[in-house]
Amino acid sequence: MYQNFEQNKQYLQSELQTEVNFDLVSRDITIGNRKAVFFFIDGFCKDELMQKLLQFLMGLKEEDLPQQASELNLVMPYVEVDISPDFDVILKNILSGVFAVVIDGYEECILIDSRTYPARSVSEPEKDKALRGSKDGFVETVVFNTALIRRRIRSTDLRMEILSAGQESKTDIVLCYMDTRVDHEFLKKIKNRIKDIKVDALTLNQESLAECLFTSKWYNPFPKFKYTERPDVASAQILEGNIIVLVDNSPSAMILPISILDSVEEVDDYYFPPITGTYLRISRFIIFLMTYLVTPTFLLFMQNQQWIPEAFKFVIVKEEMNVPLVWQFLILELAIDGLKLAAINTPSMLSTPLSVMAALVLGEFSVKSGWFNSEVMLYMAFVAIANYTHQSYELGYAVKFFRIINLLLTALFNVWGYIIGIAVFIIAIVRNKMVSGQSYLYPLLPFSFKKLGKVLVRTRLPKSRE
Repeated sequence: MYQNFEQNKQYLQSELQTEVNFDLVSRDITIGNRKAVFFFIDGFCKDELMQKLLQFLMGLKEEDLPQQASELNLVMPYVEVDISPDFDVILKNILSGVFAVVIDGYEECILIDSRTYPARSVSEPEKDKALRGSKDGFVETVVFNTALIRRRIRSTDLRMEILSAGQESKTDIVLCYMDTRVDHEFLKKIKNRIKDIKVDALTLNQESLAECLFTSKWYNPFPKFKYTERPDVASAQILEGNIIVLVDNSPSAMILPISILDSVEEVDDYYFPPITGTYLRISRFIIFLMTYLVTPTFLLFMQNQQWIPEAFKFVIVKEEMNVPLVWQFLILELAIDGLKLAAINTPSMLSTPLSVMAALVLGEFSVKSGWFNSEVMLYMAFVAIANYTHQSYELGYAVKFFRIINLLLTALFNVWGYIIGIAVFIIAIVRNKMVSGQSYLYPLLPFSFKKLGKVLVRTRLPKSRE
């Protein structure tokens, strides 16, 4: 800060444009017969608390004021108080909602963190639900989210480091991890990548951060991050040695690193007994593979009906096919996405009648019209529903893209196209890497029997570490 009080005041008012911005408040006061000014954002400060702090400051006499701001900090009747002489730090704090006081004769600015953010109530996430367990979920305020994790992990080993990214937005980013369990080399790499981010703003919060952290090849759609809106899932991942990334204004947490096997795990596996959790987990893996294989395999057998055993001849399409099977599958792939987009944008009061209309028109009349065969509708309905057996939206679309590739290759090159399609699918997974640099198929590559067993089989809770 400058030595002159008026210069400091004018500089801050000029940078904050208090005459233009109605919500950025600047007010002159007198503290102990000295000129002072305070800055804050209207709507971020707690009125009753600020009134009491101002009563304390304005009630000080000249002989009560210490020589240094650091000495005044010691007698402030509030917990979260800091001082700084750096204009960049002061401006960032004011724009974050911190109450700033500049007093004539002090070389530092007093920063009082009395902010309160507008926030919705903590409730169960709409998408990330569980049959049992807690019903709270993350919200858009990062401080509330860290408190939900602290409530579950009451350990001095838990670390929550705050960083920021975006030259204009200065978005708060919190790294949550257990100090004795995390991979410190990977943690250092993530910190350095966040510090090296050179963008104006993280306009899309977590997605913008994910793209800055890991610039993956555009043609490999498999997700590098897993997202959750549940504090219990985030806490469990922290205890397993993973890193949780919380971004301010985002109601979900990023989990990293994750493999493709981690993407298919769900919280319900742990809220049921081990045998039930194991069954659910294995079922989810099988259904995940079926969503990729069902339609290309059906198309292959329809092109080579002589391969179908006598006992399974009933799967053969008996009605006349007015549209080739491959085109039926491709049209339905697009139509299902259209229904998803329509469901997102449909007002809740219209969702029920429109759902009934869609079921009648697209279900019954599409078959009667001759555009689609009933067998095709059946298998595509299975694929559409089975995609929701796992929580990862990105993984579902990755499988969808490779399923469409396999359908096209099978239609063009028959059995060799089917084999090439599966080979492309496997190669895309094998050549993919986690953010940490490990294989995307770990613990299959490199093979770890103990870890693989833990992924496939729901075991009992581990004993406490000594």
